[in-house]
Amino acid sequence: MKIAELLQKKRTLSFEVFPPKADIPMDGIVETLSRLYDFKPDFISCTYGAGGSSRGRNIEVCTAVQKSGHLAMPHFTCIGNSRDDIRVLAKEYAAMGLENVLALRGDFPAGWEGTRGDFSYASDLISLLGAEFPGLCLAAAAYPEKHISAPSMEMDIAHLRLKQDRGAQFLMTQLCHDVTAFERFLEKIRKAGITIPVVAGIMPVLVAEPTIRMTIYNGCSIPAELASIFGKYQHDPESFTKAGTEYTVTQIHRFIAAGINGLHLYTLNKWKKITEILKTAGIHDSSF
Repeated sequence: MKIAELLQKKRTLSFEVFPPKADIPMDGIVETLSRLYDFKPDFISCTYGAGGSSRGRNIEVCTAVQKSGHLAMPHFTCIGNSRDDIRVLAKEYAAMGLENVLALRGDFPAGWEGTRGDFSYASDLISLLGAEFPGLCLAAAAYPEKHISAPSMEMDIAHLRLKQDRGAQFLMTQLCHDVTAFERFLEKIRKAGITIPVVAGIMPVLVAEPTIRMTIYNGCSIPAELASIFGKYQHDPESFTKAGTEYTVTQIHRFIAAGINGLHLYTLNKWKKITEILKTAGIHDSSF
């Protein structure tokens, strides 16, 4: 089943997980997945590490998801990949029955200044996959507050339009804590002729330091309401998690009201907190 087809029919619920390191058993991620399945997600995406590390475990996780009867969407990056590498991996995904891929440039590993592959941009990867593997449903990343490397929001949206024109069938947003900025982003991309569905990625606020690190790394803003939580509870982990959980629940409701086509939770493989957040938000399955 192609996710783009689902998005034409309903608002989707999905999760992102990451694979265990090579020396870690699959038991933990298998339990995480089994708990997430309780919410009847429409699909589950799986990352792999910088430079292609943990790619083999990525395939293991996607295989487990597919065998469970759920849709898996692997990440696919330009990092370190030649055209032939991309073709080989795409054929492997097809042989596994995978129909959906999130096509990304990818993060540069430490010390790298470029992708060290044949493509420097996700739009080029999307172009090749769209032309040579028309059976794949391609998702592309979007940045509601602008990609940190883009010189302007206008340039970033122009590049996003290029991804659509080259074959991306829906968009997955990176984290954004500012719902007002997200709403402005939606308005701007629609005016720019970007018509494909937008699935909102939400990063739960659970631990202070990682939340700050990931927010700054992505060049995102910290709204006053969230800044207040940092100010009050950054040295009180338990209270921070409680307040952050409540904040995330409110954010989910705000994003839904903003008119998203899908809700995608970055789980960080923490199924217990994700379960608590969704139940508190009143979401029990993908019919929310």
